[in-house]
Amino acid sequence: MLTPEALFSTRGAGDTLALRATVLRTEEGGRKNPVFSGYRPQFYYEGEDWDAEHTYIGVEHVNLGDTVTAQLRFLKPQNKAGRIAVGMEFEIREGKRTVATGRVTEILKLEGNAASIPPK
Repeated sequence: MLTPEALFSTRGAGDTLALRATVLRTEEGGRKNPVFSGYRPQFYYEGEDWDAEHTYIGVEHVNLGDTVTAQLRFLKPQNKAGRIAVGMEFEIREGKRTVATGRVTEILKLEGNAASIPPK
């Protein structure tokens, strides 16, 4: 298993966050099946969906109702600087359906070093 440091050294700069997220149960409107690293839903904030790939830390998959630490890599990281901040809440969506909720815990690499820019 790759360490977080090794994982991020294999990715392009300007595209990664660390987060904690809770996958909603089916009865809460969430998915019917667990999710695995490589899952590519939308990261939803400020009224916009952004495609992102998830890598789950320390687990092979995430069951419904579980809270997990994850690394998220935006597929198109442009224009994210200044729009994401540590502590920011977000939704994970599949189309218009919210399947998880979470909070940004760290900005690892983001265009323009968004970590130094206060949230709006």
